[in-house]
Amino acid sequence: MKIPFAIALFVTLLAGPIRATASDPFLRRSTTVDVVERIGPSVVSITTERVVAGASPFQRTGNPFFDSFFRDHFERRAPETIESLGSGVLIDGDGHILTNEHVVGRASRIIVSLPDGTEFDASVIGADPNNDIAVLRAETDEDLPWISPATSSDLMVGESVIAIGNPFGLSSTVTTGVISALNRSVRAQDRVYHGFLQTDASINPGNSGGPLVNSAGELIGINTAVYNGGQGIGFAIPIDVAKRVVDALLEHGEVAPVWMGLDFQDLNPELRAVMDMPPGVSGALVNRVRKDSPAAKAKLRRGDVVMRLDGQPVDSAQYFFEKLETSVDGQKVALTVWRNGKERTIEVVLEEIPPQHVAKLAQEIMGLELEPNPAGGFVVRSVRDGSGAARIGFQSGDLLLGINGESLTDDDALRRSILNLRGLSHALVVVQRGANRYHVTIPLV
Repeated sequence: MKIPFAIALFVTLLAGPIRATASDPFLRRSTTVDVVERIGPSVVSITTERVVAGASPFQRTGNPFFDSFFRDHFERRAPETIESLGSGVLIDGDGHILTNEHVVGRASRIIVSLPDGTEFDASVIGADPNNDIAVLRAETDEDLPWISPATSSDLMVGESVIAIGNPFGLSSTVTTGVISALNRSVRAQDRVYHGFLQTDASINPGNSGGPLVNSAGELIGINTAVYNGGQGIGFAIPIDVAKRVVDALLEHGEVAPVWMGLDFQDLNPELRAVMDMPPGVSGALVNRVRKDSPAAKAKLRRGDVVMRLDGQPVDSAQYFFEKLETSVDGQKVALTVWRNGKERTIEVVLEEIPPQHVAKLAQEIMGLELEPNPAGGFVVRSVRDGSGAARIGFQSGDLLLGINGESLTDDDALRRSILNLRGLSHALVVVQRGANRYHVTIPLV
């Protein structure tokens, strides 16, 4: 006689809960287990070698004769090789590896290791410090496991994420957590990064460059930073940002600086009153739209107040230009502006900044007309009357050697330095006059 289903179920429930046992792995197989089995093989450990000059074992005496003697006879030690560790993830069938720029910056050799212990040398295809993104290529013809980047545009605060990497050299370490916040701004040394993902999945030194994936096993971010002194606070670069940078690096080997063609001024109480702006409206006031610029093509106007950039509040011109530093040629951005008492959204397509515009910016911002010096640095050809440089005593013939810690070794270095001055009020420069070098601060216009 067959027992009715309802009675059988009742008897089963009386028998107590079903217990997971070693012989019943189905009950222990979680989403995380499935994701790690699929994604783990594409995560690599990155070891870099960097050759540096050996340090002197002697302290300075304060006596010029003895200091010169020790420098000439005892400081010529053999260079040292320093190793550092990081993580990366294979993102296509061509052996391209996505990681952080700070993981591979200044490396003389890069070695990548698969979870099974297989090692390859790797070369840098391109790197972008503004976004802390680098693309490597594994120097092998073998077929390697890889994961295709997904999207980060639909992420939700609270959704589960998994981080995989090599913290402290412990390869293939898995940690789990949630998305704690979106669009975080993080200061690292002398640079500010915007738009980071925050997660409480444990991220430690060595995790940098490793993947952050969602519960579907999709690549949504690149782990990049740890909050010093805080536990459960880590940051990742959204994969949508990383993909734009990767495309530029694969095509050109670098991310060309972009511009919008806007100049700003502070929105002070007097201007707010004249413009009859409500208390809740804030932003950066456009005081110039440059001819033939992306902003001009998008019909932005002098007097517009830029309130938001891609939905994020613009509280200063400096924030605006910091965001541009992480953007790429051809990228579309949405500006929310206040014009004639109303909000409106204007889409602007960013373009690579024209080379001649950099020279104009040097004159406008610093008050200096510069020309390359064959032996290094840039010679000051003229100083604009009334500029900050003129007020502190710059003269024609001075040699500009560095700006805000960047050595002016070539045109690219000058371009980066000048563009990074946008939105700042002062610049620390190194200038040489005759045989003497000075560190001075220039007020910027």
